[in-house]
Amino acid sequence: MFEQLQKLEARYNELEGLLSSPEVLSDRERSNKLAKELSDIKEPVALYREHKRILKELQELEVVSKEKHDQEFLDLASKELVELKGKLQEIETKIKEAFTGKDKDAGHDIIVEIRQGTGGDEAGLFASDLYRMYTKYAGNKGWSVELMSAATNESGGFKEVSFSVKGKDAYSRLKFESGVHRVQRVPTTESQGRIHTSTATVAILVEPEEVDLVIEPADLRIDTYRSSGPGGQHMQKTDSAVRITHLPTGVVVACQDERSQLKNKNKAMRVLRAKLLDAKREAESKRLSKERKSQIGSGDRSEKVRTYNFPDRRVTDHRINFTTHQLEAVLEGDFDEISEALIKAEKEQKQKASYE
Repeated sequence: MFEQLQKLEARYNELEGLLSSPEVLSDRERSNKLAKELSDIKEPVALYREHKRILKELQELEVVSKEKHDQEFLDLASKELVELKGKLQEIETKIKEAFTGKDKDAGHDIIVEIRQGTGGDEAGLFASDLYRMYTKYAGNKGWSVELMSAATNESGGFKEVSFSVKGKDAYSRLKFESGVHRVQRVPTTESQGRIHTSTATVAILVEPEEVDLVIEPADLRIDTYRSSGPGGQHMQKTDSAVRITHLPTGVVVACQDERSQLKNKNKAMRVLRAKLLDAKREAESKRLSKERKSQIGSGDRSEKVRTYNFPDRRVTDHRINFTTHQLEAVLEGDFDEISEALIKAEKEQKQKASYE
């Protein structure tokens, strides 16, 4: 860990030099990116420097204590040694927390995407339940929610829905929701009372800042068309819906929920940027097997992460073998107990990985 901190300090010094050069300052995009990197590593570097300062004081005092024979001095030195060792231990604890517990995406806004999986209309209704659960949870936390796009099925459930969440700790609290969520219950259309299993897929996408991802206009194909959903006569008479295709990757996003074509385009671009960043990071993480081992599960959306069992009123998170029988409360947006257990498990795994 201290070897990595030494490298961080060297990078910090390098960044300070770069940010004072006229060449970098004249390039706004590059200077913003470097300033962000500097800010991200400032805390662990400051703690590392404080650790080195205290360690030096401690070593010097130990050397002087061996050379002195005055009892009064030795008593004072002994007391100071105890205090310095205590401070050193405190700093080391803070370093571990800053180095292993800090997430580079903490503080970012997110886009939540929910899609119905296996189970037909029942899966769409479950997707709607998850949408309601997350929006109520966001409301409980004082976060703001903005609907980005939605498509419903014949039963009134969601084929897919995406929405942004903005607020303190939104990413930290919701990032573990990515994956396949499974529900076991008797559908309202089931006359025999049989329990069915359906699924919905959740993706948590970080909303990138301008410096995080650059999209070339030439790489985009933008199509407009008439919205097919509700919206009255206005929707039927104007081509307000927008579909954007990122040509290099083939990623397609669409938005038709706003009456304004410009608003739909802006929302679609936000979703596109988040999806491209997610794909880029997924590709990077596959190349870093050690990093993937330190995560709660793989984060892959093909992985079953949680089961909601209605007959037993049970919710089980399979990644950490956590079970609660407060199903109704969870679906009403009260799942802090689950998110805190996941946060704790991730922190423990990262701390363990830092010693390997």
